Amino acid sequence: MSLWSRISDAIAALSMGEGLAAVFDKLRAPPERSVAFAIAVIALGAKMAKADGQVTRDEVTAFREVFHIAAQDEAGAARVFNLARQDVAGFEEYATRIHAMFSAEPETLTDLLEGLFHIAMADGFYHPNEDAFLEEVAHIFAISDTDFQGLRARFVPDAVPDPYTVLGVQPDMSLEDMRATWRKLVRENHPDAMMARGVPEEAVRLAEKRMIDINRAWEDIRASYG
Repeated sequence: MSLWSRISDAIAALSMGEGLAAVFDKLRAPPERSVAFAIAVIALGAKMAKADGQVTRDEVTAFREVFHIAAQDEAGAARVFNLARQDVAGFEEYATRIHAMFSAEPETLTDLLEGLFHIAMADGFYHPNEDAFLEEVAHIFAISDTDFQGLRARFVPDAVPDPYTVLGVQPDMSLEDMRATWRKLVRENHPDAMMARGVPEEAVRLAEKRMIDINRAWEDIRASYG
């Protein structure tokens, strides 16, 4: 059974009245945890896509950039997206369940939030309602305000991203402490580390942009020290 078939079956169970808790309980062990991650991105992304009042082609296309969708799976992927939009459960319930599943793996929750930022920015505009949506999801995920601000600085082009915010460090920290933080981020965002966390292989592609941003932030900080 393909990934999309398993995702579709799980979402269909929700639409037919099976409780969200029961569905996620079935997805606690590998390889189904990757299905749970994908459902979370799709369900939260589908609901967020309506936060600004409309679902654009760009936002739908953004899913294709997070998850490689083969031609034979396109119909299934569309069904999953539509089921998630129609499901009566609120996004808070999805976020709470996925937080419970990955509470011991905060890096995975950050991966998921990053995917949502990618979808939010797909149409080139960061709507205030999307910001409120993502901030609430981050709160449910127990992601710190500093980390949330770092993600927003990388994705939302309000200004040149502050390198200290991107790395989640303070300007008054020593250069060695900032170097240690940078190295930790590099280790955590290595593809092997992401796969070990049960992140779908397709979502690892998001780490490529993340690594560019992390390394650029470190280079900017290091250069400022002469």
